[in-house]
This record gives sequence, C-alpha cells and structure tokens, in this order.
Amino acid sequence: MQSKYVIVGGGAGGLELACKLGRKLGPQAVMLVDSRLFHIWKPSLHEVAAGTLDVHQEGLSYQMLAHDNHFTFVYGPMLALDAQQRVLTVGAIVAGDDHQEEILPERQVSFEKLVVAVGSTSNYFGVPGAAEHTISLNATEDAERFRLSLLKLLTLAELKKSVNADAGVDVVIIGGGATGVELAAELREASGVYATYGFRQLQAERDVRITLLEGAPRILAPLPEKVSSAALELLRQRAVSVVTDTRVTAIDGAGVTAGETHYPAQIVVWAAGIKAPDFLKTLGLPTVKSGQLDVDGTLAVKGFDYIFALGDCAACVGADGKLVPPRAQAAHQMADYLLETFMRQQNGKPPQSKPYEYRDYGSLVSFGQSTSVGSLMGSLKGLSWFVDGFVARMMYVSLHLMHHQAVLGTVRTAVLAVARFLIKRTTPLVKLH
Repeated sequence: MQSKYVIVGGGAGGLELACKLGRKLGPQAVMLVDSRLFHIWKPSLHEVAAGTLDVHQEGLSYQMLAHDNHFTFVYGPMLALDAQQRVLTVGAIVAGDDHQEEILPERQVSFEKLVVAVGSTSNYFGVPGAAEHTISLNATEDAERFRLSLLKLLTLAELKKSVNADAGVDVVIIGGGATGVELAAELREASGVYATYGFRQLQAERDVRITLLEGAPRILAPLPEKVSSAALELLRQRAVSVVTDTRVTAIDGAGVTAGETHYPAQIVVWAAGIKAPDFLKTLGLPTVKSGQLDVDGTLAVKGFDYIFALGDCAACVGADGKLVPPRAQAAHQMADYLLETFMRQQNGKPPQSKPYEYRDYGSLVSFGQSTSVGSLMGSLKGLSWFVDGFVARMMYVSLHLMHHQAVLGTVRTAVLAVARFLIKRTTPLVKLH
C-alpha cells in the first residue's frame, strides 16, 4: 500500500487533518492509520466512564468517515518505521479468546509525507502498583471498563445493604487536573441517577464515596486561582472529598496510600499525568526526555523534512519558550497549520512564512450534564474572563460540536445534535447494561 500523505492516529488532530486533506485531495493521496475502528472525542471519555454517554452511540466509524471525507482508512497499530525508505509497518489484527485468529495480516505502507498523531498515555511516575491497580481514561475501552466495574460494585452494594448499612462503593481519583475534576463531578451526578434505576437502598452522596487526591496545593493548578476555587466549591457541594498537597506512595487492591494515610477503594482512577507512547522511542526519530517527538517550528520532526508530528506526542516549543500544552485545541490548531503547509506544497506556493504558534483560547471544565460549568474563557492582549453556569455549559458543548463539524460537516452535525437530544428523552439517563 502507498499514499502521498499518511497520518497515524485518528484522535482530534489526526482525524481532522485526514478529513480536511481528504476532501481536497481524495483517497488516493490521503491515508489514515489507526488501531481502532471508531473515533470518540477524548475529552468526553469521563462521560463514557460515568455512563452518561453511550460510546456505541457516540463513536464515529473511521470507515464511514473515510468514505464521506474521501480518505483511505487502514486498520491496525503502527509497529515500526523505516524513515529513510519512507515505509511504516502496520501490525496484524487478531481476534478470538486466545488472540490466535488473524483477521488482517501485517502490512507495509509507503509514504511521501508522514504525520504522527498518536496522542498520549498515562505516566505513573514509578508509583508502586499504579499500573496494576488503576484505570486510566486513555481510550474508550478504559472508560467502558470503569463503567462496567462501577455498575457491578453498585449492584453488590445494593445486595449487601440489607445486612450492612455501611455498604457502598469507594472511588479514589488520583489527579486534580481537568480529567480528574470532570470525572468526579460527572460520577457524582451519575451516581444519583443510578440510585433511581433499581438501586433504591443506595443514597448516592452517602454510599458512593468519591475522593480526589492532588499533589499540588490546589486542583486545576495550571488554571487561574479563581477557576480552581470555583471548581473546589462545586465539588464540595457535590460531596466529593478533595485532598490537595498530597503525594500517592503506593496503590494495591485495597486502596491508595498517600504518606501516612490510607484511602480504601474498590476503583482507583489514575489521572495524574500523561506521557508519549513508549514505542515512539523505537522509531529512530529524535525524542525529548518526555518521550515526545522533537519537532521544529513547522511541526517537522527534526532532521526529517517529510515527517511531522502533532498533538500530545509532539514536543513543540511555543513563542513563550514553553512546550505547547497537551490540549485538544492545540491539536486542532496544529492540524490546520499542517493542512496549510501541505496545500501550499500541492499548489506550488512558497512555505508558510511563520512557524506554528499556539493560541490559548481558554479552558472549560464540565461539572455534569445539566449543572453549571466553571471555566476560564480565552485571552486577548493579556485579558481573561471567568464564566460559569449555563453560558459556560453551552460553550463547553460547542467545543464538541465544532470537532464534529470538522469531520462530519455542518448539516450532519446539526442533525446528530438534534437526534441525541431526542434520544436522551426516550432512553435512561445512564447506560445500564
């Protein structure tokens, strides 16, 4: 197989680039490689974990998107890269209980331009037991595993209530960034809904005990203190126990140890940090200490003018001398920058005169499906605004819709939004199976 432009990774940035480039150049010129069959917007994984978003309704088929946006989709993980020969290896797809049935063989893909957009994975920082005893919301299967585990534990707690009044579920979330905070809020809202669907002996705030642990002096540390304070108050109103300035030292099947304190838990979520996937170090491309690919101002991997990287896996230094933060809006901007780069090359125009520059339009933090959202919105000449409540919630929803508009188009996004609005009024508010 061969293609002029090969994009590895169908996350927010990689998929948007494939769709926009495919619509201009067609399936013979644009190829997307991904190890999964459908796409979900990663910032919504906390909703999948809580059960308030059905991944089987939310997920978008890559094969469908490839057809509609005129690119070629190749199913499989990236295994290896021969940078000099411009050939990458896509791994085989196996199935069956013993993973012995080969569905698709290992394949070779030739390219003229390669874009690596494989995102990030959890960084456990060497904490004993973290990898073995926690769930990280890196992908849809992680969120589904959390949801099913929670459903099982709620069922067991309901059965035990008749003989043990203290029966319940203890959830510990490690990391007070956006993922941890949003999951805690969404989980509290969902637990109240679960209680109305057959778990009648459970009282959500009393029996679903949620603890959020953060190593920094405050949650949402990268954001302004006003946002952090508002988020803390909203969590406390929802009976979420927040412990800051604490370091997790060990995790086992019984719970989490932080210094001299032990927090019992049946489910532990790791949301304390991310890193680039380890396999990037095996590709023969330059990486930085974090494992990210080392790119220049044009997003080209240093030493290779035909290999690029975008999103969480790219170590791109911004105008302020700091690495561009791993956010969906950064991946979106990088995709647009590379689209312009490639189209200029296609049309015989000179390269862009300016390097990629990250523009921070602010951060929004969700606190449930129908409740208020604490947020920081944008900046202009050093100014920033704090927004919350219904207005902030609509802004948060619009971010998801903007991503869908980029890959589905305006009309289909509008129809999908209306359809989901109607479906929510004819189905349970949480996924129960």
